[in-house]
Amino acid sequence: MQAEQVADRLHSAAIHLLRLVRREDEDVSAAILEILEREGIFVRLDAKCISIAKSGAGIAASLDCAGGAPVVSGTHLLVATGRRPNTDDLGLGEAGIAHDGRGFITVDDQLRTNVSGVWALGDCNGKGAFTHTAYNDFEIVAANLLDDDPRRVSDRIPTYALFIDPPLGRAGLTEADTRKTGKRALVGKRAMTQVARAVEKGETQGFMKIVVDADTKQFLGAAVLGPGGDEVIHCVLDLMYAKAPYTVMQRAMHIHPTVSELIPTMLGELRPL
Repeated sequence: MQAEQVADRLHSAAIHLLRLVRREDEDVSAAILEILEREGIFVRLDAKCISIAKSGAGIAASLDCAGGAPVVSGTHLLVATGRRPNTDDLGLGEAGIAHDGRGFITVDDQLRTNVSGVWALGDCNGKGAFTHTAYNDFEIVAANLLDDDPRRVSDRIPTYALFIDPPLGRAGLTEADTRKTGKRALVGKRAMTQVARAVEKGETQGFMKIVVDADTKQFLGAAVLGPGGDEVIHCVLDLMYAKAPYTVMQRAMHIHPTVSELIPTMLGELRPL
């Protein structure tokens, strides 16, 4: 094996340890990395001392990394430094509305601020930063104000999609999160290479993984990385809200050929976490 190939493999292993998508399990993050690399995207993580300069008609980024070339050249540069709420000019101090050091407005479980008659919805309250969480914020406030329905933020199950190709759908706890709870749990996993619909479409990258509580038999979380993963995840999410045991879905008859049809099969092959 040539030295360059060894270096590439060591670099790839280091990337997996660093984790590209930190909120996901290592196997999910590694699979996402592989998907991106197959698209010709080269990933460098944990780069420090980054400097940018013009390079002819393009841009050159100098990197201080453990592996890889010290300079990366390209035509364009996108800098993503994270997000902060746009609350600086709202006069929160004058109104006496409490907020934290990052500018997020402090709210209770029903999105009330510390000032009577004032609620905070959406990205400014730090409760989700997704379109779907912002809309759910509205539903919670409207239910409390107009319908005498005491809905709460803590009632909702964390869920999101990562819109790569194929997409990732996530609901509830990861495997790593579950381990931290100390609960007895069961896990099931199935590669997309075993899913007829994925094979038909020629999109067999990724897998499905589900974690359930071994005692209550309720779903704790799931990840679907593959064709329609952003839609398939709702099969699990809805049963999580219903607090139904996983055996309900295990015994369900799903349509063939779909990605969803392999979830009942996977639930019949659970093993201790």
